[in-house]
This record gives sequence, structure tokens and C-alpha cells, in this order.
Amino acid sequence: MGRKDYDPAMHTAEHILNQTMDRMFGCGRSFNAHIEKRKSKCDYRLPRPLTREEIAAVEAAVNGVIRENLPIGERMIDRAEAEETYFTGKLPPDAGDRIRIITVGDYDACPCIGRHVRSTAEINGFRIISTSHENGVLRIRFTLKPASDENGNGR
Repeated sequence: MGRKDYDPAMHTAEHILNQTMDRMFGCGRSFNAHIEKRKSKCDYRLPRPLTREEIAAVEAAVNGVIRENLPIGERMIDRAEAEETYFTGKLPPDAGDRIRIITVGDYDACPCIGRHVRSTAEINGFRIISTSHENGVLRIRFTLKPASDENGNGR
């Protein structure tokens, strides 16, 4: 099974955002995502746009999880168990009989073939750049703060 070549920190932040959105709004994980090192976006099925306060609450919740320094784990499970427990609709048809589950501490777990950081402490601050809502789809655009060197300067 090949791995998606996403930036590990940005990709792990996407996992946290997906779980946060589902917990806060019951909308499930993003059904469409475009993950890049500089900025990324996720689309959710939601009947209305988020308020400014809700956007700030999502950002604060994601940053709270990041600050917890949660370990990122992986385990392999049988496909039947994966289909029973997780949303597997995004898995490629050739995913095989063993499915890789990525965990973010006890906060999130989902099937994934991408690369991730070892702990949420490796993710710099999460920031929502903008949101838009059209035809029942909420799009969230986000970025991570640049990593700092020993002097606190961004790279």
C-alpha cells in the first residue's frame, strides 16, 4: 500500500481538525481535502456557515489537542474490523485485507496511508485562514505557524 506524500505536520493537523469538527458539529470527517505544506483546505457537509465565535472555538480546540503532546500511533487491523469500526469510503480498492489505523492519542483514530509526525508537539500552531459556505458545504482553509529556530525566528 503506497503512502500519500503529504507534509506530516499538516496531515496530522488535518486528522485533529476532522475529529474536532465531528465532535463539535456532528458533521463527520471531511469528504474532500487538499493538504499542502503552506496551506490546506477541508470540506464538510454542514447546513450553515460557522459563526466567528465557532471558528475561534474550532481553532482553539485544535490548538488545545496539539499542546497535549499526544503520541501518534499506528496499528494494522483486518479489513472487516476496519469497515465495522471506521469510515472506509476513502480507502482505495486495492487497500488489501489489512488496514492501517492512525491514532492521535485517544483523541482520534482513522484509516490512513499518509505520513504523520510522532507526536502533536511537532505541530506548530494551527490557524484557520478563512471559511466559506456554499450549497451545504463548509470549506475551512488553514495553515500552521512556521517552525522556529533556537532564536525564535520563523523559517
